[in-house]
Amino acid sequence: MSQSAFSYPVLSQKTYFIRTFGCQMNLHDSERVSGVLDACGCLEAAEPAEADIVIFMTCCVREAADQRLYGQCSSLKSLPAAPSGKRVVAIGGCIAQRDGERLIDKLDNVQVVFGTSAINHVAELLAHAFESDEPQVVTVEDPACDATSLPWHRETPYHAWVPIMTGCNNFCTYCIVPYVRGREKSRPIENIIDEVTGLVRTGVREVTLLGQNVNSYGRDRYGAPRFAELLRAVGETGIERIRFTSSHPKDLLPETIDAIAEVPAVMPHLHLAVQSGSTRILKLMNRRYTREDYLDLVQRVRERVPHIALTTDIIVGFPGETEEDFTETLSLARVARFSQAFTFIYSRRAGTPAAEMPDDTPRERIQDRFDRLVHVIEDTAHAFNQLDLGQVVPVLVEGVSKKDSHRLQGKSPKNQTVHAPVPEGIDPGSLVGKIVDVEVQTARTWYLAGEMRGEPR
Repeated sequence: MSQSAFSYPVLSQKTYFIRTFGCQMNLHDSERVSGVLDACGCLEAAEPAEADIVIFMTCCVREAADQRLYGQCSSLKSLPAAPSGKRVVAIGGCIAQRDGERLIDKLDNVQVVFGTSAINHVAELLAHAFESDEPQVVTVEDPACDATSLPWHRETPYHAWVPIMTGCNNFCTYCIVPYVRGREKSRPIENIIDEVTGLVRTGVREVTLLGQNVNSYGRDRYGAPRFAELLRAVGETGIERIRFTSSHPKDLLPETIDAIAEVPAVMPHLHLAVQSGSTRILKLMNRRYTREDYLDLVQRVRERVPHIALTTDIIVGFPGETEEDFTETLSLARVARFSQAFTFIYSRRAGTPAAEMPDDTPRERIQDRFDRLVHVIEDTAHAFNQLDLGQVVPVLVEGVSKKDSHRLQGKSPKNQTVHAPVPEGIDPGSLVGKIVDVEVQTARTWYLAGEMRGEPR
């Protein structure tokens, strides 16, 4: 099917609602799907009950995401009729790519399924679904599909997700991503720079460069990684803040560390997923570095960027993990002094090598380990935030606190959440997307708080 075969008026005035699960790449995909629907004349709805089209953009990294999807699809059956009289339910993203037509069999109210490389077909699939009761499924990779060329409905005017590559070549034994996102495919560096330059012209102040492993950017296209070069080039576009995710430790080169230290726009925050502190478990995970390699890397990063915020991912309960292995993870977390960590209990994913590994560790023991790790991360996060007490930090305002509409909320350069009361006489909405200086007077485990100083800019 070709995009040109679709007639836009078919979806004109239809309402849509998109719910996104999972990583930042899914968030970017959702913004592209939303942009396509906007271009078709659709209107965004605030709730599923108000929508003719409900789309779930899915993640299949953990089993909980599957169960959540099934539950939410089923809950749609109890909603009142759609505004147009017919509601079309669609599933995109990684679960769609993995399961394809099986989703139609499992979920009897789903009419459309589109894979990770079929976003450019979403409009015509939905149009056919409104005209027919036949299920519409496309999961075959489309070589012509370039999501970055599709219309874009950004969540905020001041920040943009910028994918620099898709796919992954690492094949960690627990991870389904290479099977649903494919192999690494880097965008031309010129295209990325042109995109960021255009975003700057529209008022975007911060970009997040996206890739399953940004450190290997360019290897497939240029024969060697060029991520450090890309960081420096993006820094010359005039963008004020650059973030990136995610980084694989085995590919973090010295020149990339230098770029983080030397390019003013690159924020002092590095997400460096360790997954385990045990060399034995890391080998079983096919991570291709040791505990000592990781800690040496952390030391080198801190020598070049002394106050950098280091965040990570850690899996607890990988098959065969012993108490000794877990103790090494606790020890590494303390030494690395993470400012935040995304901690997960291992989730068995069919089709991955780890799913075939035997393990008889009681769930209660794994939960106990998880709880102990959370306490260590809370301690290191709290200690890290104390370093900013009394400091003035520039905060990009994202909005107001959910608990207090007169209290702004934003992010520091180190990606810390920062709160501050809005000065009397200032409309809180006028500060969104602005950078304000906040003198930090309180440092908690997961946020900083203080008072605004000077004028917003």
